Amino acid sequence: MDEVILARHGESELSVVGTVNGDPATACALTETGETQARRLGEALRDTEIDLCVTSEFERVRRTADLALAGRDVPRLVLPELNDVRFGRFEGGTLAAYREWAAANAPTLEAPGGGESRSATVARYVRAYRTILSRPEHTILVVAHGLPVRYVLNALDDVDPAPLVDQVAYAEAYTLPRAQLERAVDRLEHWALAPAWT
Repeated sequence: MDEVILARHGESELSVVGTVNGDPATACALTETGETQARRLGEALRDTEIDLCVTSEFERVRRTADLALAGRDVPRLVLPELNDVRFGRFEGGTLAAYREWAAANAPTLEAPGGGESRSATVARYVRAYRTILSRPEHTILVVAHGLPVRYVLNALDDVDPAPLVDQVAYAEAYTLPRAQLERAVDRLEHWALAPAWT
């Protein structure tokens, strides 16, 4: 990989109402606005040669990629390591409730009800990005969720993972050369070895 383009999915039926969904088996389509956003992402990337598209397992992510790459023959790779956080008992509840819990607890604590810790989430994002970095394709489009994109962007600003982060815009492209993604992933990996909120 020489260049990566990171993008969050378009607005979805659950994200627009602030409901969390970390189970890829749950149906969650894009809203009409989200479909428009995905098409605009495609327009923004129309003149960019894309050799591979990587997505998570989620319907909203795969639909965004489908719309953005409509009419183009771009190979796909699904990486479950890019999936959204497993929210445990917060699944189907409000993002606000989950964020309140995350901010009040250590990053190593698993969300109650079979959920995932934020440190484990970061560690699997690191694995996903290492897989992407090892790919032979020149330019890779990664369509995923807000958190894996935000953590990379923050790491480039020398900011470690935090329980509360700014949302990433829907279906907006962030283009990074290999060296920048490597630097961000190195920082995330270092944090995941001794996770702590600062």
